Amino acid sequence: MATKDAVLELLKRNRGEYVSGAAAAETLAITRTAVWKAVKALQDEGYEISAATNKGYMLAPDSDVISPALIRELLDGVVRPEQIEVDRCVTSTLDIARKLAEQGAPEGTVIIASEQTAGRGRRGRSFYSPPGTGVYISVLLRPVLPAERAVLVTTATAVAACEAIESVTGETAGIKWVNDIFVRGRKVSGILTEASYSMESGSLDYAALGIGLNVYPPEGGFPPEIADTAGSILGNRQPDARSRIAAEFVKRFLEIYADLDRAGFVDEYRRRSIVLGKRISVISASGSRRAEALDIDGECRLIVRYENGETAALSSGEISIRL
Repeated sequence: MATKDAVLELLKRNRGEYVSGAAAAETLAITRTAVWKAVKALQDEGYEISAATNKGYMLAPDSDVISPALIRELLDGVVRPEQIEVDRCVTSTLDIARKLAEQGAPEGTVIIASEQTAGRGRRGRSFYSPPGTGVYISVLLRPVLPAERAVLVTTATAVAACEAIESVTGETAGIKWVNDIFVRGRKVSGILTEASYSMESGSLDYAALGIGLNVYPPEGGFPPEIADTAGSILGNRQPDARSRIAAEFVKRFLEIYADLDRAGFVDEYRRRSIVLGKRISVISASGSRRAEALDIDGECRLIVRYENGETAALSSGEISIRL
């Protein structure tokens, strides 16, 4: 274990209490200078570590910085360490995933970030990705899947995200078709899958899925354009919550993905739907139509009945619902 990681683990074990430089040096069999350098490096990464004369160093009780070491530990045996990239700030995890895909990176490569400067949402929208409050994840996939079933990647992602949120935080999460995650009536996560198709076979060359999760509310609140709908999974900071949510999501998604073609997760997706039985608006380029959401079929298509009695199976698109 690197010196920095060893110092961090020591401070975590004594979270909220001061550990003297001398005690840390003795415990880890390193010099006090090495302890100081490690603490400085951790502070530069965003860890809230107090330093006080004659007391030593203390990690804040509610410190939650995305930890590469913890994520790799939690994913040990699920993803090879060299396939996990954890960054403090990126333009977009999807950009990195696509670049790695074109360079031949293997399926299951994971990119995790604490901030995005150019995060993307559906329909060309930006995805608000401020530092220190959320976690942004992409997974590179090379599915043997026809293009018309690509929606299964997105819907499997939604189920895995709900399960991860509930496992780590105890909060109840639901899905607004096709890919928005809601907690306490607010959108806390968005999912975007970008794919490269083979013109010859009509199948996917690779898919890069991206998911952003709002773990905490941003300081000053969400931007006005999303303030009425956006929310956070947690109200108060919890130690290592973002790292644990990220790792739990990756584990649960890869477990579902291993049997994606069978679509065994669809019952769980349907159970978590917050739109079935509700009046909705189906939004398209030509406008919107009022409808009732009847069911979700085995391919995760939304079955709707319009006001004129016509029924349709929607495989993509956007809907709105008043919660």
